Amino acid sequence: MTSTHPLSAPLSALVIATASGAPMRSERPKPIHLLCGRPMLSYTLDALAEVGVDRVNVVTGPMVDWVSKRVLEDPPDVALNFVEQRIERGPADAALIGLSGFDDFDDDGDVIVLPADLPLLEADTLQRLVDAHRASGSVCTVLSATVDDPGEHPRVLRDRHGKVASVTREIELVGDERDSDEIALGVYIVRRGLLAPAIRRTKPDPVDGLHRLVDVVGVLADSGHPTNSAPVVTNLTDLRPVDDRRLLAESEAELRRRTNLRWLDHGVSMIDPERTYIDATVRLGVDVTLFPGTILQGNTVIGDGCEIGPDTRLDRCSVGRDSVVEKAMARLSTIGDNCRVGPFAVLEPGSELSDGTSTGPFYAARAGE
Repeated sequence: MTSTHPLSAPLSALVIATASGAPMRSERPKPIHLLCGRPMLSYTLDALAEVGVDRVNVVTGPMVDWVSKRVLEDPPDVALNFVEQRIERGPADAALIGLSGFDDFDDDGDVIVLPADLPLLEADTLQRLVDAHRASGSVCTVLSATVDDPGEHPRVLRDRHGKVASVTREIELVGDERDSDEIALGVYIVRRGLLAPAIRRTKPDPVDGLHRLVDVVGVLADSGHPTNSAPVVTNLTDLRPVDDRRLLAESEAELRRRTNLRWLDHGVSMIDPERTYIDATVRLGVDVTLFPGTILQGNTVIGDGCEIGPDTRLDRCSVGRDSVVEKAMARLSTIGDNCRVGPFAVLEPGSELSDGTSTGPFYAARAGE
């Protein structure tokens, strides 16, 4: 069976965000644990928006209201819908539920299916996956990589003609199948009209009863549909799921590095980038200088020409142009233009400093003062 799928077919996405907080030893669902001030899930949604996805259905567990409320505080630039998987039956079942959230019947479009816990996944990688999928004419393409040590990753298996026949979990491999060094990375793009029938033909795992997305590839291949893999990943670390607090911290460090590099390219100076912490929600003007130990959080805005730090923490604050804030701490406060704050100043929530204010050392301000 061949495909005549157009290169301009509509593109949508399903994000599987059903994980509870158990991996993090937390009551908060895993997809909304914060990285650089934003929920983990938001980074996945941003990447999808950048590749031109027109709609994303997010499948959550029973805490759908908690997840949707947190993500919509800083909504992505893509149409978004939340669907609840009330009973855990695996990611394939979650994808089937997610398909029910589309309000149209465009079966000829493609749908990207991926988990919510890949905050380092970049749009360039997704774009290469989409391009490879459409260039091949396949109905299903698996994001993959060739590695020296596959470990416990699912393997991409091919038939005697070299075509993708299935994706098989490591514990199910037999004989020569164990020699495969191409691993599947949990991200798929599938013809939307074929995904639901393929999921319904998957069999539950005999141990835990869950339906796995990896089985969809084999179902489609067995039906005669062309399936493919796309080994287009340049950095495997970007595709490592965040499954615990240690990996959360490591991912945050990488996202902070990327954030700092972006600001350095946009006219901000950092004396020591490794000791400068900027949330992804912060906005900085040009010719801003950040000294070591500076922490900028929330929707903090720093005006042009400011000097911030050393050892300063500003949380959801606004600082006007050409101000200096040194060895200070402030929350939900406003600092005007040409101010001199600190050293050793504390601004409590609601504090406001008018233009030209010089606090001197050991200053403390309360709301309304």
